[in-house]
Amino acid sequence: MKKSAFCFCLFVVMLNFSCGQEAENKVATPENVPFNAELFVDNLQIPWGFVFLPDGAMLITEKSGELIHFKDNKKTKISNVPEVYNRGQGGLLDIELHPNYEETGWIYISYASEEGEGKGGHTAIMRAKLDGSALVENELLYKASPNTTKGQHFGSRIEFDHDGYLYFSIGERGARDVNPQDITRDGGKIYRMYDDGRIPEDNPFVDKEGAKTAIYSYGHRNPQGLAKHPETGELWTNEHGPRGGDEINIIKKGANYGWPLVTYGINYSGTTITDKTEMEGTVQPIYYWVPSIAPSGMAFVTTDNYTDWKGSVLVGSLAFQYLERLQMDGTKVVLREKLLDEGRVRDVKEGPDGLIYVAVEGKGIFKLVPKS
Repeated sequence: MKKSAFCFCLFVVMLNFSCGQEAENKVATPENVPFNAELFVDNLQIPWGFVFLPDGAMLITEKSGELIHFKDNKKTKISNVPEVYNRGQGGLLDIELHPNYEETGWIYISYASEEGEGKGGHTAIMRAKLDGSALVENELLYKASPNTTKGQHFGSRIEFDHDGYLYFSIGERGARDVNPQDITRDGGKIYRMYDDGRIPEDNPFVDKEGAKTAIYSYGHRNPQGLAKHPETGELWTNEHGPRGGDEINIIKKGANYGWPLVTYGINYSGTTITDKTEMEGTVQPIYYWVPSIAPSGMAFVTTDNYTDWKGSVLVGSLAFQYLERLQMDGTKVVLREKLLDEGRVRDVKEGPDGLIYVAVEGKGIFKLVPKS
């Protein structure tokens, strides 16, 4: 394992708040940070997601399409991985274990797929089991449609709730005026299914004619973080806004999160998308970033291993290339702390050992080892 050399730089514009949000700003320094960063898995390009197996191994997705098994400092490439549509933000994306993995053996993967109607690709969800160094019993559970050759906004994170329902996110695929507000179309949604792909009878739109019945909430832009609150069991998501207006939302059944009718952001060109930041019938985020940090992986801290971190939310930043800690008072952010200024953070998880692991593009997966 290699120790990382820390670089802590203050991006003043990044830490400015707008729109009346109040939170203390803090930049970690080598003196006050409660950990040393060790490069636990090296030589990864875009480690989009990772998960811990019961035997201490890791499964890591590389966006290019490789699934890597890592144990005892040895990497093994897993075979029979689904073919991916590796374009723009699409590729091999998130990975998650069934909540009863030791009994079922099911592994869930999201990826961009060319299967189905039209040229290009769209987000798919599948499950499989691991037999040695190969996936077996591969089952496609959901494939969004229609395909498009656009390279943006595939989502996609996977999470299970306390009741064992499977949730996943799919971005609006760059079609903001068509997909996110239309429940008859895929894209810009959070979906909920049983673990085998069946649609729950109490999903909010099962009785709506023409609706995509797996939809649980809509009006999203590009959710790339999804995490279960360890106490309430609620699903929290972070999603990319346009230029400004990245959001954290708590997912509610049948709720409309507003994109693109309301937003705290503007077009990348600097022009206005809408003059509305709230609207009746839409849900306000519990937090938003202006300017955008481009949030990726998301995790709650449940361990006592890091001083004063328990209950915090960790979010990766792609735009500013660091890990952000959000100290919470209920659902209010009271402090933002910049950590691990190592590169584009793609995913973050608390491991079964109670330590935080962070996937950084072009480097690998860091383990944050508490200082003694």
